[in-house]
Amino acid sequence: MSFFSFGQSAEIDIVLNDAETRKKVEHKTEDGKKDKYFLFYDGETVSGKVNVTLKNPGKRLEHQGIKIEFIGQIELYYDRGNHHEFVSLVKDLARPGELTQSQTFDFEFTHVEKPYESYTGQNVKLRYFLRATISRRLNDISKEMDIVVHTLSTYPELNSSIKMEVGIEDCLHIEFEYNKSKYHLKDVIVGKIYFLLVRIKIKHMEIDIIKRETTGTGPNVYHENDTIAKYEIMDGAPVRGESIPIRLFLAGYEMTPTMRDINKKFSVRYYLNLVLIDEEERRYFKQQEITLWRKGDIVRKSMSHQAVIASQRFEGSSSAEKALAQAKEDSN
Repeated sequence: MSFFSFGQSAEIDIVLNDAETRKKVEHKTEDGKKDKYFLFYDGETVSGKVNVTLKNPGKRLEHQGIKIEFIGQIELYYDRGNHHEFVSLVKDLARPGELTQSQTFDFEFTHVEKPYESYTGQNVKLRYFLRATISRRLNDISKEMDIVVHTLSTYPELNSSIKMEVGIEDCLHIEFEYNKSKYHLKDVIVGKIYFLLVRIKIKHMEIDIIKRETTGTGPNVYHENDTIAKYEIMDGAPVRGESIPIRLFLAGYEMTPTMRDINKKFSVRYYLNLVLIDEEERRYFKQQEITLWRKGDIVRKSMSHQAVIASQRFEGSSSAEKALAQAKEDSN
């Protein structure tokens, strides 16, 4: 807006170069709604155009410079005044001067490091966005455009099963086993519950998936538990020697990969919670942490076989660009 509505003002629009072909994904906003955003991965280039449209043709727009920024930041809701930036890149599009007509500026941030996954939680938000700014003496004109980043992981080499015994002395003794301790977001949890001793009347058993978000440090640590899923295993009284199979499909639930100590600001962990309820409504439960990760097959469909092999060399987050680059290098 211009001062007292006199003089020249402008509108800014940010357009990505590959907007027509780049995939969009749904992402939850802070108010709980879902919007679609362009999807990026670590190492991918972000490029496009900034369109500046003058509102009053024929009038000049004086400015102190035009720039675009690529920003990755973490915002803790209890400390909204401070934004913790872990990525901050700037490109100057125009030196101080004046615009006499609408103009388009090209920009490119090459092979941008995007180390963490986009996340909107109960007490914290991690976001990536582009911000174009026309600097002025009295009031800047700016426009932001959010994008979503997914972190891809390779298959864990060590993925041992989970096997635990739990019970109450002389009353209940059960053994539960899950096939793995690390699951990708579209995976299936397969397991079994063995009843070795049953002297209390159990009427119901379920498995819950619990997400635990931890923010802050020291005395200012906040834990927020959210039950993502409830899966009924059994309805009725088991007997000694009985075993109950478990098959829980993860694809139907909204979950992120496990996030540990992200920029020393927050963590997101997931737990399988085995719950038994007896006829007197007493609850017995046992929690076991699992690791969730995002499989990279979606990106790799369009890659060559060599690129797939190359991409597997990158532990943690990986991207199509890294994989293709490595594949080209290997072929030389």
